[in-house]
Amino acid sequence: MMDNFRFQPGETPVLLSIPHVGTALPDDLKPRLTDAALAVPDTDWNLDRLYHFAPALGVGFLKATWSRYAVDLNRDPAGAALYAGADNTELCPLSTFDREPVYRPGQEPDADEVQRRIDAYWRPYHEKLEAELQAMRDRFGVAVLFDAHSIRSRVPRFFKGRLPDFNMGTGGGVTASPSLVHRVMTALGADEKHSAVLNGRFTGGYITRTYGRPDQNIHAIQLELSQITYMDEEAPFRFRDDRADVVRPTLHRLITALVEWAWKNAEGPRRSFL
Repeated sequence: MMDNFRFQPGETPVLLSIPHVGTALPDDLKPRLTDAALAVPDTDWNLDRLYHFAPALGVGFLKATWSRYAVDLNRDPAGAALYAGADNTELCPLSTFDREPVYRPGQEPDADEVQRRIDAYWRPYHEKLEAELQAMRDRFGVAVLFDAHSIRSRVPRFFKGRLPDFNMGTGGGVTASPSLVHRVMTALGADEKHSAVLNGRFTGGYITRTYGRPDQNIHAIQLELSQITYMDEEAPFRFRDDRADVVRPTLHRLITALVEWAWKNAEGPRRSFL
C-alpha cells in the first residue's frame, strides 16, 4: 500500500504541512467515483512544487499522498462541520466544490467505511503531525506549524466574487502568538502585487485549530492561497512559472519570518539557516 505521506525532517522549529496536495485514489475506490471526481479537481495543486525552497531554510516538510476524496485530512474525524452555518464538504466528500457528485448512485460510503478510511488514511498523517510538533517543541522549546492550502480564486459555493490572494487563518486569533501573526502579516504587506487578509473567509481548518496551542508553545497558522497566483485554475491545472516567480518571493519572505520568530523564541539548540 502507498505511504500516507511524505516527510522530510527539518532543523528549525518550523514544520510545513500540505494536507490536500495528494492526488492518489485507492484502487477499490476508483470504480465508484464519477468522472468529475476521478479528475480530483479540488486538489491543492502543485503546492509542493511552489514551496520547494522551504527545506533549504531548515523547515520540515510533511505532505499527503492520497486525495482528499479518500478522506479529508483537514476535517474533524467526528464529522463536525468545519464552518458552522456555512456550506461545508464532508470528511469523506460527497460533492465537489462545483457541487458535482463524487460518487456514482448508490456508491457513497457508509459509517463503517468512513471509519475504516479514518484509520487507514487520516490517522497516520495526524499521528506523524502530532509527533513531529511535540518533538520540535521538546527540542527547541517552541514549534510553529504552517498549514499550506490553495483554492481557486472563484468558488461561488464558498464565497462571493474573487478571493484575496493570501488568506491567513489563526482560528480567529487563538492558534498563534500575536507577535508571530504580526510578523507574518508584515511580510505579506510588503507585497504590493497581491492582496492579503487575516481571518477572513478562511480562518483555519481542523489542523490549525487542533494543533495551535500557544499556551503549550505550539503555534499554528493556515494560508489559503489563491491558485491564480501560481497556476492555471482549470484542467489540466498547469503550474505557471511566470506567476510562481512573482508570488514565490513573498512566500519565501513569509517562511523566513516564521523561522526567525521561532528561533527568537526557541530555548533549545539553535542553528541558523538564514
